Amino acid sequence: MSLTKTNMLVRSLSTSSAAAQLVKPPVQVFGLEGRYAAALYSAASKKKSLDPVEKELAAFQQNMKSDAKLKEFIINPTLKRALKVEALKHVATKINLSPTTGNLLCLLAENGRLGKLEGVINAFKIMMAAHRGEVTCEVVTAKPLDAGQKQNLEAALKKFLKGNEILQLTAKVDPSLIGGMVVSIDDKYVDMSVASKVKKYTELISTPV
Repeated sequence: MSLTKTNMLVRSLSTSSAAAQLVKPPVQVFGLEGRYAAALYSAASKKKSLDPVEKELAAFQQNMKSDAKLKEFIINPTLKRALKVEALKHVATKINLSPTTGNLLCLLAENGRLGKLEGVINAFKIMMAAHRGEVTCEVVTAKPLDAGQKQNLEAALKKFLKGNEILQLTAKVDPSLIGGMVVSIDDKYVDMSVASKVKKYTELISTPV
């Protein structure tokens, strides 16, 4: 997408006449969803409504998961775009969405991109996490971590952070790992599981000399 088209997208999402100047998000998310999310970030930033927009989108995303009819309406490609636009305008007014959030929904409907809405919301969440200085980390272990293990792990991982960055740790369990752990922090990935070592040694043993 060219800068001109991106500016047009920002203007479409914003109610401000000064929307042409982009406010770049703190992290880039690639793909169509990332471009819409970046335009949304710029428009919401100009309106000083980043946090409210994030909360509205998170609530709308949750409603899509719990309301089968809403989800079907969003993803159904056979419904006319004009019908979806009018319906979403009505919904935005009814649940009192901010103009920026309402504009996003209507713009996606106009462009036949509502099927990308969940991806746009997730991309916007990534940008907002970076905006707050959050560094996401996922740790997968064979058995649940106890409080002491989790505390020690958090202390070790925080050494990778810079300045005022905040660690957001998610712990998951996967018995197939046998032991050890798999750590993903930001764009870094480290596999320290017993399963990966077993696989490595098995491959070495199986390789003809």
